Amino acid sequence: MPDAVKAAHYIQQLDEARCDDNWDAVPELVRKVRKHAPERACTFFFFSLSLSPSPNSCSPILPPPPPGLSQSATTEHSIIKASVKSTPDTTASSLEAASQLPALLTVIENEQTHPQDRFQARVCAGWLHWVLREYSLALERLPRSFDEEFPTTDAAVEPSEWTKVCALKTAYLRANCLARDGQRKGALEAFEIALPSLNTVWNATPGGPARQQIRYWAELFLTEYCMLASQATREGEKSLSEGNCLSGFRTWARYWAGAAKGVAVAAQDQAGISGAGGYGFRGSVPRRQVWSEYYSALSEILQRDLAYPPFGVTVPVSNGETISARAQLRAELKKVETIYQGLLFSETKFPRADEERQEVEEFVARVMRNWTILNGRGWKEHDLGAGGRDSLSRGTLDTLYGAATKTYHSTAILRHLFTVHLAVAEFDLAFVSFDSWFELVKKGKARVEKTGHREPALDDNATVLETISAAVAALCRYGGRESADKARKISEELEGLVKKWGELDPESADPRDLVPPRSMALAWQSIGLANAQWARMTYESESRAAFQEKAIQCLRWSLSPEFGSVVDVRGVFALGVLYAEQRKLSVAIELVKTALLADKAVQELEELHNGPYWRERSLIPLWHLLALMLSARQDYVLAARACEGAIEQFKDPIVLFGSRDLNGGFRSEHLNEAAVEKAGGDGIVDEMDDFEKESILEIKMTQLAILELVEGPTVAVNASTELLTLFPRLFGDLGEPTLEISKVEPPKTMATMRSFRDSMFGGRAAKGHQPRQSVATSRPQTANTTLTQQTSSETAIDVQPSRRSLRSGSLNGRSRNSLRKRDRSGSRQRAVSSGPPVPPLNGDKYQPTFEDPSSPQHFTYASKTVAGTLRPETTNSSALSKRTTDGPSEVGVGTGTLESFSPLLPFVQFSQEHSKRKRKGILVKVWLTIAGFYRRAGLLDDAQKAIEEAQKIVQSFEGDVVSDTSGALNTRTAGWGMEKSVEAVLADVWTEGELSLALERPYQARADFETALTHFPDHPVAIVGLSNILLDICSEKLLPPPAVPGLDLGGASLVSEPHEDHQLIASPPSRFPELPSEPLGLGSPKHKTASRKPDREAVFDHEEEDETANGVSKASPSRLLGPQLPPPYKATSVPLIDRLAARDRAYGLLSGLTKLGSGWNYSEAWFALARAYEESGQAEKAGDALWWVVELEDGMGVRDWGVVTAGGGYVL
Repeated sequence: MPDAVKAAHYIQQLDEARCDDNWDAVPELVRKVRKHAPERACTFFFFSLSLSPSPNSCSPILPPPPPGLSQSATTEHSIIKASVKSTPDTTASSLEAASQLPALLTVIENEQTHPQDRFQARVCAGWLHWVLREYSLALERLPRSFDEEFPTTDAAVEPSEWTKVCALKTAYLRANCLARDGQRKGALEAFEIALPSLNTVWNATPGGPARQQIRYWAELFLTEYCMLASQATREGEKSLSEGNCLSGFRTWARYWAGAAKGVAVAAQDQAGISGAGGYGFRGSVPRRQVWSEYYSALSEILQRDLAYPPFGVTVPVSNGETISARAQLRAELKKVETIYQGLLFSETKFPRADEERQEVEEFVARVMRNWTILNGRGWKEHDLGAGGRDSLSRGTLDTLYGAATKTYHSTAILRHLFTVHLAVAEFDLAFVSFDSWFELVKKGKARVEKTGHREPALDDNATVLETISAAVAALCRYGGRESADKARKISEELEGLVKKWGELDPESADPRDLVPPRSMALAWQSIGLANAQWARMTYESESRAAFQEKAIQCLRWSLSPEFGSVVDVRGVFALGVLYAEQRKLSVAIELVKTALLADKAVQELEELHNGPYWRERSLIPLWHLLALMLSARQDYVLAARACEGAIEQFKDPIVLFGSRDLNGGFRSEHLNEAAVEKAGGDGIVDEMDDFEKESILEIKMTQLAILELVEGPTVAVNASTELLTLFPRLFGDLGEPTLEISKVEPPKTMATMRSFRDSMFGGRAAKGHQPRQSVATSRPQTANTTLTQQTSSETAIDVQPSRRSLRSGSLNGRSRNSLRKRDRSGSRQRAVSSGPPVPPLNGDKYQPTFEDPSSPQHFTYASKTVAGTLRPETTNSSALSKRTTDGPSEVGVGTGTLESFSPLLPFVQFSQEHSKRKRKGILVKVWLTIAGFYRRAGLLDDAQKAIEEAQKIVQSFEGDVVSDTSGALNTRTAGWGMEKSVEAVLADVWTEGELSLALERPYQARADFETALTHFPDHPVAIVGLSNILLDICSEKLLPPPAVPGLDLGGASLVSEPHEDHQLIASPPSRFPELPSEPLGLGSPKHKTASRKPDREAVFDHEEEDETANGVSKASPSRLLGPQLPPPYKATSVPLIDRLAARDRAYGLLSGLTKLGSGWNYSEAWFALARAYEESGQAEKAGDALWWVVELEDGMGVRDWGVVTAGGGYVL
């Protein structure tokens, strides 16, 4: 008897058996449904029919099949069994479609009671045609969707699980039939329409896994959809800018996230990665291929900076704000990359030596392209999620090392390891990777050249040149002397490769071996940088000129029009600094102007790669260099405008500094404008690295130095507080005690309102005199002082220092050392130097040659050559300028547009500890600069307190280095990315012993300079300061200190005579014999010095008679050393032996300094050396050195040329 309860139960079991892929239980369930639900019991007939061996087999005679559920279940069972037991070629014949299809069509026509049964039957019929490869008939039989077929169905009735599977099945089969018919667009539309039905995949049973048949058809659906969409995107039929371009891939990811909740999948891998691998069904693509296409689509959106297609909902964060689109893109990209990487590495074996792993190589290349953008200046730190750039680069390193275990000697992976290790400031590991890469490349190139068989995994020639160029730039920018030596050696090999590959015939050579002009220009530029850096670092002064000349030729050649019509800022900057150091100001100024006047090259995605305002940021050092060169030409007003131009090129100060409060205090016009409250708080400076920020601070220091030279030290003191205001805005709070900045109005030093661009590049009329303005004397409070208000009745201090005193400070009696009178107007027109001609804008091309000059010594005489001295060929021309007259003519700079160059080096993210140490070093420089302003203004107490502030910071700096547990730091070496070591910074502080000279304490100054040299033996300022004191001792201009300290009577006197201060500087006639003119290491002089005063001769005659009378030989030591020394308390002069030792030590220090890269063009050192020559009676050498001083002084800026790169050498 039919039982309705049992019928419902067996119908449910039949539905679950089909959903769970339990087809062996289907025949028995069909029999029970037939028994208890006769109105749907056609199962037995069709089940028997499907299992009959042939159409002629005997079958029981049953009544005509009524519409019902059983027929579709039986047919589906037949298809499944035939598909499992047969190959794709035998499936059609084993189904006996001629007997199956008519019965199924009859069911479809007769079924009117149960719409779900009819829908299932139609899907089954279409599936049968699809299996028989009758795709057009299948498309006709398949319904579009359940809702379209039965719109009047009661919405309260929930479709059965198998009905949902059939809805998914019909969607896939229809789209597949359209795709096989060549209708890809229609197939994609069918997929998109049916996509919402996939909600059943994870909503089939609340909290449970999806059924097997749902997962099977869902994977078929998603695989086909994703691969078809990816193919359409590559061929241009579908765009990634569409809002639903990632809908299929995201559903695929959601599908596997839901599948991970299943017990079986979770047992394999809790994250669902292993379950997402392998193959979904016979003949399908690997599952990781779908993940690869997903990752490729996201990468394309990132690299083309397309609008990120949202999920449809806004993702909130904890503080109520929403995550930016870039942050969402980064999170999704990271998730997909992790899954695909896990699948790829787990399913890839280590290759044999003759095998390639192309998929791994392509994945690594895609990862690195994404990393280049994410780590670049176009993306902000907060867009990268937790950990920022450091976490990004660390994850990329893990990927690269994992890929290295799946490849064999991959040059690309080693090259990328070098780049990413650089980005995380792991320089030692970076260059270990580079050395390994370079060794593999050289062997690989030699192997290919020998065998003639190309190796696909070997880098091409252009990539090799660019990678070597990046290594040279990194060594020159972040390393010290050892790094410069390594860069020089690498550049020698690079030069050989450039000459070899540059001679390839474009017509006969393989196109893959040809190097594009841009890469060739970059290689020449790197060769020039390496030689320029080594010329600065080498101890061999004789070869410095050759290295500098070669560097200039290579840099000029890299800017040749042969390599393009754009202006390379990096090459222009390096060449400009070299020209400036050699006092070729005319050509350097014109070269820099060419770059500043060049039009901006508009390129696609330039901001994504280089960041906002990339042109303005790259030109900041060029503006600074131009300001220094104009100050060397004594065009101080235009030099100050160039400093302003570096800031004004950003149009609005808010763009650069943002709208954050600058902690009050003194501000320039730019900083005052930037303090105006506007929307948004961050500016460009918040995205700059420490090198860029230091460049801005250095420009401000140069501006104050020009202000001091034009307006006087008092005005500079007033403005110096701006440095302390600007520093925390740029670098933040270091936790060190700082000054309380007084809020005073800044002096108006720029009276003109003309455009800086018009005045900078206009005619001579722009170089007018600027009126002096009186500014009240005010200075910031230190920790130990309070602000002293100056009254109008007080006498204002107006000291006008020379440019030389701005560089090294005022030594004792240095006013006598001035070689020319200072021009107080600040804008005196300077005679044009006779340097080399300005390079034509389109000059002739030439191939540089690098033969050594005939005279490699440091300086060339007209008649002889002596290392370490100079005698110009003519008195009215620049000897340095004439050094290139025998070489090739100047190469023209390619004009047109300023190139949007790709960054040669990655964005280097130093650790917080490193950044803190570097910023402390910068802050010390700020305090010492302020101390110099105070000292030259006569505010000696305040100068001393500023020095004390600097000393506190140095102690903290030293403590950070000593407490480092890594063992990689020490106080003697600067380390990677640091401009100076702890000892060098300590020497800078002790060099402010010039303050003791200002206080008329020369012996205290001598002790300070000695202390500075114990910390850093090659400190230029300390050597010059100490040498001048030693020479004063030698010439007896400095008397010995009293042996017994005097009593401090507080202004009272023990005698009735007027009180007279003890003077250490005096000039009484000496009682000692004339100093010998043949000192240690100076050789034989050619001229005797003039005799001393008559009283000295009389003394010598008297002493000589006494010595002869006593039987003492004229060659005895007493003849040379004078009479016996008096008791110390009676001494009024320095013993002769001490004077000789002082002179010879001064000569030794100065001679060594002038041979170093830090002193070969240091005019103070050469002036002191000339004095040492004069004291030893070598007038000719003294004259040569003085002529060299004249040349150096004639083209010297207000500050050293090295400040334009903030310690980065010649690398921009």
